[in-house]
Amino acid sequence: MDHRRERVRFETERHRIDGFMTLARDGFRSRVSDVLNASERDFITLTDVTIAPLDGGPHEHHRYLTVARRHVVFAVAAQDDEGPRAAPTTDS
Repeated sequence: MDHRRERVRFETERHRIDGFMTLARDGFRSRVSDVLNASERDFITLTDVTIAPLDGGPHEHHRYLTVARRHVVFAVAAQDDEGPRAAPTTDS
């Protein structure tokens, strides 16, 4: 099976977690939402992870981290180093 890595940002009640999620290239479980909504999966594995406390403090870097799905408050596609991926807007 072909895989791809998707950069994601999770936020829990206390931390912001940036890392890479391994997903299927296409089809079944090829979207971040597929993994987040999989009721048979209690934990989500990320690699190349940075954890930052929401109330400030030092960041931690880890090669591997498993996050309990029930603690994820929200998840988004993380920004690349070049900046956010924003859709064009029109002024009214």
